[in-house]
Formats: sequence, C-alpha cells, structure tokens
Amino acid sequence: MGWTDERVTTLKKLWLDGLSASQIAKQLGGVTRNAVIGKVHRLGLSGRAAPSQPARPAFKAPRPARPVATAPATPRRMVAEPSAPVVVSNGPTLPQPVHRIEEPGSATVLTLGAHMCKWPIGDPSTDGFTFCGRRNGEHGPYCREHAQVAYQQPQPGKKKGGATELARSLRRYI
Repeated sequence: MGWTDERVTTLKKLWLDGLSASQIAKQLGGVTRNAVIGKVHRLGLSGRAAPSQPARPAFKAPRPARPVATAPATPRRMVAEPSAPVVVSNGPTLPQPVHRIEEPGSATVLTLGAHMCKWPIGDPSTDGFTFCGRRNGEHGPYCREHAQVAYQQPQPGKKKGGATELARSLRRYI
C-alpha cells in the first residue's frame, strides 16, 4: 500500500499520541514497523508525547513462597575411584574405575583458590554445594583422583586409520 494523504495524517496523529511504530503499523494495516519508522524519519517527526507503556495492573499479588526442599545434610555424589589395573589383551593395563560415595569438599565458591581442585560436589542449588578443594598440581583444574574421572583414555584396539579407513572415507566423496 502507498502513503496517501489520509494515511500520512493518521500516521502523524498516532505518532504524536505516543504510539509505537509497531502499534501504528497494525492500525494502518499493510505497512511494517520499519516502513512507519522510515516515513516518520522522512517527515521529520521527532517530537512526540511520552512513549506508550503497556497496560500494567495497579496491584500485583505477591507470589506464594517456594516450598523448601529438604536436602540431605551432606550431599553425596558417585565418583569413580581407580582400582587394580585390568589387563586387556593386545594392549596396556588400564586402571578400572570403582565408584564410591563422595563426601562434601572443603571449598566453596568464595574460598576456591587458583591451585585448588574445582570438582563440584553436590547440587549447586542447595546450601551444601562445595568443591573438592584439594591441591590440583599438574592435572589441570582437578586433583589427581578427579582428573582420572574427567579425562579418560580412549579404549585400545579401536584404532582408526590405515588403508581401509582411508578407502572408506574416499568412497563417501566419490
């Protein structure tokens, strides 16, 4: 639709009344919000009343209080702990993880330092949430025990590569 004199007059009136460009576009019909903004700019309509505010209720009822979840006093998490090495045929010996219940750590978000293990323990939404807090050393952000859980080695024997894998890859593109 084009900008007739009648539509321009309506646009000016609605703009000075404080309606938003999208509200004006809806009332005019057949134009977009951006078309209204462009026309307002070309007409030089800068002065306007206070911007329109969405209708809000005068009183908003307070929300009911959240039910307090009863969390266990000591949050526990299953953690893999290395056990005796397992010998795999045609491969090196790998320690097999054994799961144990982990007790709360010694560090909180506020006390966690640069050289402390950052392994999370518990549910972050509860007050009992902690971090391991042991010295991390050369294992990145974790202590030795948690680094073994976080960084697991790939399984031996599933070596990809070689002539057969190359031929299979090339067949996909031919």
